[in-house]
Amino acid sequence: MAILGIRIIGDAVLRTPAQEVTDFGPELQKLVEDMDQTMENVTGAGLAAPQVGVSLRVFTYQTGQERGHIVNPVLELSEDYQEDQVEGCLSIPGIAAPVRRRRHVKATGFDKFGNPVEIEGDGLLARCFQHETDHLDGILFLDRLEPEEKKAAWRTLRANDYSQTAIATVKKRSGALGSSFGAGLGL
Repeated sequence: MAILGIRIIGDAVLRTPAQEVTDFGPELQKLVEDMDQTMENVTGAGLAAPQVGVSLRVFTYQTGQERGHIVNPVLELSEDYQEDQVEGCLSIPGIAAPVRRRRHVKATGFDKFGNPVEIEGDGLLARCFQHETDHLDGILFLDRLEPEEKKAAWRTLRANDYSQTAIATVKKRSGALGSSFGAGLGL
């Protein structure tokens, strides 16, 4: 297994809808294992394949006792919303803001071997699945912010002056989880 580099905002792969997985062979299995290792290395709650430069519909997750991955996820969302919580993203370091997400999710898809999976959850798990599926659709959590928060986030991003093609190798961070899907303020 390997620790993969995390793509940073400005990289086109983060804004491109990912392709459905059609080959459930050894390459996909290694990708999932490497993503899981990378997610664990940064104490993240989720990691989508585009965040490591692979435009495929797969993500890993780890929230509380729930840990796994979903290939080609399809989400069914509740009509009601959970209380807004601060989210960040490993691909957008230093930015965190409250995001409105649905309360409950039912996710269907496949595991890395092509076996069907179905997972339901509320709270952080529902939030994580929505955040990671957004990545697979080329959507960043910034796109979901209220107008004032979005403006503030973009001001901070411009001040950070990220390279358009930056790839960060994320090292293990110590300390408490400061946001929903990653260590510190980055998911």
